[in-house]
Amino acid sequence: MKAVVDGEKCIGCGLCVQMAPDVYEMQGDKAVAVKEEIPEDKVEDAKSGADQCPVAAITIS
Repeated sequence: MKAVVDGEKCIGCGLCVQMAPDVYEMQGDKAVAVKEEIPEDKVEDAKSGADQCPVAAITIS
């Protein structure tokens, strides 16, 4: 699975980073996904981070 953060939508609130610091990180004032593929043991954390995004800027596929 892969996480993608839409930089146009991201408001930089950091909730995804708090929920899944192994999957997301802040770069400047925007969040980005740090892994090409989400490690299997971090998929639920990645989904939680995406669910917490107040502007729905993260997709998991």
